[in-house]
Parts: sequence; C-alpha cells; structure tokens
Amino acid sequence: MSLSITVPLQALGDISPLVVVGGLLLLIAIAAVYSAIEIVEAYEKEALTVFGEYRKLLEPGIHVIPPFVSRTYPFDMRTQTIDVPQQEAITRDNSPVTADAVVYIRVMDAKRAFLQVEEYKHAVSNLAQTTLRAVLGDMELDDTLSRREMINARIREELDEPTDEWGIRVESVEVREVNPAAGVKQAMEQQTSAERRRRAMILEAQGERRSAIEQAQGAKQSDIVRAQGSKQSQILEAQGDAISTVLRAKSAESMGERAIIDKGMETLENIGQGDSSTFILPQEMSSLLGRYGKHLTGSDVTDMAKASGDGELDSLNFDAETRELLGLDNIAEIIGQIDEEAQVDVDAMEEEAQAIKEGEGLRAGDTEVLDERE
Repeated sequence: MSLSITVPLQALGDISPLVVVGGLLLLIAIAAVYSAIEIVEAYEKEALTVFGEYRKLLEPGIHVIPPFVSRTYPFDMRTQTIDVPQQEAITRDNSPVTADAVVYIRVMDAKRAFLQVEEYKHAVSNLAQTTLRAVLGDMELDDTLSRREMINARIREELDEPTDEWGIRVESVEVREVNPAAGVKQAMEQQTSAERRRRAMILEAQGERRSAIEQAQGAKQSDIVRAQGSKQSQILEAQGDAISTVLRAKSAESMGERAIIDKGMETLENIGQGDSSTFILPQEMSSLLGRYGKHLTGSDVTDMAKASGDGELDSLNFDAETRELLGLDNIAEIIGQIDEEAQVDVDAMEEEAQAIKEGEGLRAGDTEVLDERE
C-alpha cells in the first residue's frame, strides 16, 4: 500500500509549476468566456444585473456581459396561462358555491415586472383568487349560474389596475365552472322540474282554450254561411215567384186580347163571304185593327222599353239557366212568329177591305144604270 501511494506523489512532483498555472488559467478563461456570453431566445427578454445592480434588458440574440459578476432573469413575452384554483364563496342570497377560472396574461414591460413585483405569476394568481371570491359574493345564485360573461368582465376589470403597475396585461379571464352546494343543487332540480310541469299545464290550458275559440268561430262562420244561403235562396225563390206571376199575367192578358181580336177578324171574314151588297161596319173597327196590329207587333212593349231607357225586354237579362227554366227563349221565338203572321194578316186584311169597297162601288153603279134604263 505504501508503494502505490508514493509513486503518484512522485509523478506529481515531476510536473512543472508553470504547467499547473497554465492549466488553471486556461480553465479560468473558458469559464469567463462561458459566463460572458448570454444567448436570449426570440420570445424572451432578460433583465441584467451586475453586482446586484439593474443594468438593462437584453433583447433576443447574443450578448457579452461581465463574467462572474452578472446575473440574468428571463421573462417570457408570450401569452401565458395561469390556472386559478377552485374557490369557495357565499353568494349574496347566502348560497354556497365553488368556482375556478383561467387567466391569460402577457408581460408588456419586463423591467417593471422585474422591479415592481416578486414572481408576477404567483402574484396574479393570488389576486385572481381573491377577486373571484369577491365577485361571486356580490351576486345572487341565479346570476352566478347564468351570467358567466358578466363574471368574466368584472374579474378582468378588477385585475387590470394592479397588474398594469406590474407591467402585466390581463388579456382574458374565463370562469370554467360554477357549482352550487349539493343541497342547493337538489333544490334547484326540484324547482326546475316543478317549473317545467307548470309550463306544461299552462301550454295545455292555452291549447284547449285556443281549440275552444277555433271551434266557436267555426260554428259562428258556419251559421253565418247557412243564414246567408237561406236568405239568398228565399230571395231567388221570391224573384222566381214574381217572374212567374208577371209572365202568367201577361200571358192571360195577351190571350184575352187575342181572343177579342180573333173574334173580330172572324166577324169580318163572315161579312166578306156574304152575298149582301150592303155592309154595316162597327165604329170601333179601326180601333180594333189598330189594337190587333199593335198587340201583334209588340209596339206597346217596345214603347215601354224605350221609355225606361233599357232598349230591350227585361227577360233578356236572365241568365241561361233561368231563361231555359222559364222558357223565355221559346217565348221570344213565338212572339217573332206572331209578328210575322200579324204582318201578313194585316196586309191581307187591308187588301180584302179595299176589295170590299171596290165591290160596293160597282154594285152602286150597276143600280144607277138599271134605274136610268127603266
């Protein structure tokens, strides 16, 4: 053992002191170079202190700093996420709730974040926890469950002022979950169920009411339609009766007038067929002939139509179905035939009357001649 230890000591004794010093200087130089070169990432900024004194912020890139007496503190300039642990709070209506959130921050001034606050992430997290409890305590239970956006806005507003002094900007706050206590949650479920049943009953009642109203309105409209139909039917029936009565009256009048005229014509015919040379005509014969011609030509009807301004018989204004039912088209046809026959008969009657007059003249002349001869 003594021999093995003695040999290395002798080997060290053979090394030159200059070699040892040179090696030490080399090591110191390497350490100094390593300590003097600082590389800053593209998303970072670093605060530089020399002998504990703040000097400046190092931008991204390679920097040479005093070796051995300098320290750097990096700051991430990207948006950072801070989880806010679950917090318990009592709402304004004395309902316990638990909630947690997420805060998104960004370092805007690394110098202030270095000099104004210690561990800015921890500081922002603690501030967000207290602010979350305060905001929930100022609200009622229903609002904490339904007005999530308002909670986020209030927390962000409360965090903005103190974090601005630290050089930190709060970009967004999101409340992830708000849970009431178990007993409160069960009561809320029962309330929700009761509310749904109430709404269902209201909707059912409204549906029945609406159905009853629709049925009543339908019955009313049906009664109105039936009444209007009955009224129109009665009006049409009355009009039909009136038209039928007028037509019957006109027909009877026409038939009576025609019978008188026919009788007069038969009398004239019988007189013309007699052997007597002397005829006695009634005074109203011309009136009879005028009535006959006037009746057959329909001049009285035409005059009445012209006086009324219509220019045509009222029967022509009936629709096709009514005209067919009453036979008005046939009546017009019959009247036309009668007019034709009447015109012929009048001419013949005039010729016959002229022949009778001529016959009377001849007979009177013959009588005078005979008297002269005698």
